Amino acid sequence: MLKKLTLLLALALTGALVGCGPFWVDPYIVVKESPLNWVEIHYYNLKRTPIRRIGVYLNGMGHVELKKGTSDLVSNDFAKKYRDEDWSKIRVKRMEVDPLHVKDLMQNLVNHGLLDREKTGRKSKKTEFDRFIAVKANINNHTYSAQENIFEVDPDLAEQLLDVIREFDNP
Repeated sequence: MLKKLTLLLALALTGALVGCGPFWVDPYIVVKESPLNWVEIHYYNLKRTPIRRIGVYLNGMGHVELKKGTSDLVSNDFAKKYRDEDWSKIRVKRMEVDPLHVKDLMQNLVNHGLLDREKTGRKSKKTEFDRFIAVKANINNHTYSAQENIFEVDPDLAEQLLDVIREFDNP
């Protein structure tokens, strides 16, 4: 019994040392239909004054909320600038879609690297951006929440996120 345990530990350690990672960790995430899964996307068009904002929230059970406007409330439910002239410039649209469709959207985002911790080799060559897109997500208890411009870090993922916004912004 001790020999088997030692052999198993040696195999696991060898796999970790050569960069493969432990054999019991599955690197592929298959999205399951769950009310606990969600993705929140925030897009800003920096070319316009005032800044045009769009926010899309997807719930794993098919609840979608689209927010548009120039108000800070589009991207921050706790915004405090209620005296700002753009405070009331927000439109909210709530819709219910097929949960399997939302699951497929989430799977597509995961396949394009949404939950990747290391986005090496994908960085954009541009130095200045007219658009900003950020995403937060919880999918199958894997989370992603970085406040960085996805256009800078992973342009391919940014385009996939824009496709999700376009799907619900202009149905």
